[in-house]
Amino acid sequence: MEQFTGKVWVLGDDIDTDIIIPTEYLALKTIEDMKPYGFSPLRPELAGQIRKGDMIVAGKNFGCGSSREQAPEVIKALGIRCIIARSFARIFFRNSINNGLLLMEQPDLARDIREGDEITVTVNSHVSYNGKAYPLAGLPDNLVEIINAGGLVKAMRARNGLTD
Repeated sequence: MEQFTGKVWVLGDDIDTDIIIPTEYLALKTIEDMKPYGFSPLRPELAGQIRKGDMIVAGKNFGCGSSREQAPEVIKALGIRCIIARSFARIFFRNSINNGLLLMEQPDLARDIREGDEITVTVNSHVSYNGKAYPLAGLPDNLVEIINAGGLVKAMRARNGLTD
């Protein structure tokens, strides 16, 4: 099983796609152009503070709101390794998987964790934090394959023997 450790950014409940990437920045040409504005309505400084390999821990209903693929793309471009939340909006969950962003559900971690702390994630098993193991809801093998490939298109290309 894959395991990794990283710093945590803590966000609350109902983080919608307009908070993740506000509508006015969707007109920018690339995800790289949008990246500095990630989470700007909530915390304007956050996008500039996130480092590759960091993780987000959040409450319930993460990714609610309008369906826009740019939301998980911006999060991934910021370098976020995974998001662990009490629950996710279903369309955001699927858009994230399709874009190769790992999401895992855990009901208790968000209430116990402090921002800036480190956690160790064992995919499809648990999160280790402060000497305690928080069990994770597992993802089916086909979704893990898509995430590991970097997204749905890359997974299907690999499965069909096509290269970039």
